[in-house]
Amino acid sequence: MRSGFAAAEGAVIVSGFRQGLTFALAAISRSGIRRIALEDPGPREHDVIARRAGLDAVPVRVDSEGVDVEHLRSSGARAVLVTPAHQCPTGVALAPARRRALLTWANEVDGVILEDDYDAEFRYDRQPVGSLQGLDPDRVIALGSVSKTLAPAIRLGWVLAPRRFVPGIVEEKRLSTRGAPALDQEALALLMETGRYDRHLRRMRDTYRARRDVLAAEVECTFGPGRLEGLAAGCHALLRLPDDASEAAVAEAAAARGVRVNPLGRYRFGEPDAAAHVDPLPPALVIGFGNVDEERIRRGIRVIDRIVRSLSPGTRR
Repeated sequence: MRSGFAAAEGAVIVSGFRQGLTFALAAISRSGIRRIALEDPGPREHDVIARRAGLDAVPVRVDSEGVDVEHLRSSGARAVLVTPAHQCPTGVALAPARRRALLTWANEVDGVILEDDYDAEFRYDRQPVGSLQGLDPDRVIALGSVSKTLAPAIRLGWVLAPRRFVPGIVEEKRLSTRGAPALDQEALALLMETGRYDRHLRRMRDTYRARRDVLAAEVECTFGPGRLEGLAAGCHALLRLPDDASEAAVAEAAAARGVRVNPLGRYRFGEPDAAAHVDPLPPALVIGFGNVDEERIRRGIRVIDRIVRSLSPGTRR
């Protein structure tokens, strides 16, 4: 985890991020919190998980500086789930002023911030940004896993929680599972102790940076400058489409040609159709590049370019 505050008594090992999130949401629900705010757009299905935990889930806007704290303040929520280091899916980092405002909000409403620390190790423009949990361990529950850094098949994650929530999280874990894979924990500990984990992160950061650079160059060549966002970190970026383009139609046509991308509308709160929202967003595609080699990246962008131009006759390069 990035620069945070971790103590053994506040750490719960789980089998991946979603299991940790499920346990944490159940614990805060049992503590008396009734409403949680979720980023919109944001990670998919978190609203479903929150409701299954007995929480009322409400959307809160995301803009170029991250989660809109003033909108959050008016939502009536006492909990919020955020992706501050590299917002999913827009890719923006939570601005310093917003970080301070978010922590102030949590103290004002006696609330809690759940921090999804999903790909913060892969930062390309500077050192990884510090975690919110490190700024206020009494107000932030940090959740992470090795799905992005090692492999999704390794089901290991962690929850770093304020002391008042730990017993509830531990109880949820006790009732739900016999524990996280012990041999995998031993192997991960060995990687960390010997420095091999850090060397692996540095090597993968260089690999992903190279793929990101190819993606950026190909998009600029085909779509023009300023169309790609969220490139400073992580393994995905946001491709802004022409205003008259249908992101859903482009994604469907791309899939038929072997290129998998997601329309931004799939990350909207509630119904996947962004047109149904009061606050629609410009059409865009979420493009992952972490597990795609450079030639496939070039081919994929060219396929998307041809589809966009065929579906939007007025589009020019």
